[in-house]
Amino acid sequence: MDFQKIGFIGLGLIGGSLAKSIKAKYPNTTLIAMASREQTLEMAHKDGVIENNGFIPLTDFSDCDIIFLCSPVKINVEYLQKLKPLLSPNCLISDVGSVKGDITKAVADLQLNSQFVGGHPMAGSESTGYNNANKYLLENAYYILTVTEEFPKDKLKAFDAYLRTLGCLTMIMTPEKHDFATACISHLPHIIAASLVRFVQGADGEDATLKTIAAGGFRDITRIASSSPIMWQHICSTNRQEILNAFGLYEQSLREFITSVENCDEETMFSLFSSAKDYRDNLPVKKKGVLPSAYEFYLDIADETGGIATIATILAENNINIKNIGIVHNREFEQGVLRIELYTQDKMEQAIAILEKDYTVHK
Repeated sequence: MDFQKIGFIGLGLIGGSLAKSIKAKYPNTTLIAMASREQTLEMAHKDGVIENNGFIPLTDFSDCDIIFLCSPVKINVEYLQKLKPLLSPNCLISDVGSVKGDITKAVADLQLNSQFVGGHPMAGSESTGYNNANKYLLENAYYILTVTEEFPKDKLKAFDAYLRTLGCLTMIMTPEKHDFATACISHLPHIIAASLVRFVQGADGEDATLKTIAAGGFRDITRIASSSPIMWQHICSTNRQEILNAFGLYEQSLREFITSVENCDEETMFSLFSSAKDYRDNLPVKKKGVLPSAYEFYLDIADETGGIATIATILAENNINIKNIGIVHNREFEQGVLRIELYTQDKMEQAIAILEKDYTVHK
């Protein structure tokens, strides 16, 4: 299947990253996009990612080979209805949403099962918007595809192969299995992170002691709470039942911890923590899954003027682009005073090899 023209409805973090990845791999492909803000389109055009330099009519999408729906779940459904009368019979439609129930039903109601394949790139960031998109975001990320029996197997094979050329690791499953899986390992953790932040906020005093000493452990477990509130509002309302099912199962697990603490049952405490550690240690941490891997490491540097600038210069001279860099003020659960995050595993390994010649690096 030859994809010469691709349209994007929504050009935020995921849509923008997917568009950048496609343009980098297939520079001759024509990309067009719709976005809620014209400034986003102007920025993407200036980057050389899309053809249009502002808003365009939906009719411009009528000859697309693929249309990616990259807006919040409910908005994707609305656009699907608007696009239906404009679509060519050979156009493949896919979304990137983390809930499949509502859009799968809408696809069936619109009789588009033979043209629609659900998609969910299992990658992301606490940052949002096109300005945070990058062509590496989907590299080694699981990209789940959901289809019904009506979707042609040859089209699925071609789309699957195309995504793999972008560096994605595809998985195929039913919409129902997808929604339960993401409720357990994506949606519920986001809710827990947000509730934990609100708990600490409410427990903090006027002197903001808790906020001031918040250590790496708290920051890591709550980082995803900085994600888009609108997106998570949509997710919770559209995947309500599966999230509630996950809550019920999680409540049982949490109760085990509570009971062990109440009874001061040290043997059970150890067993629970040990079981959790064993499972967590066996996660594929170097691949971007639903909880994306951070390609990061720590190192010790002297407290002197220009120390961080020296590190940045060394990496820049070796063509290593830094995603994030910062000083660790509270090192309760972390080694190294400087935290460096990069975009890919190979760049992280290259940076470590270079820096550990002159610095103490903590991996």
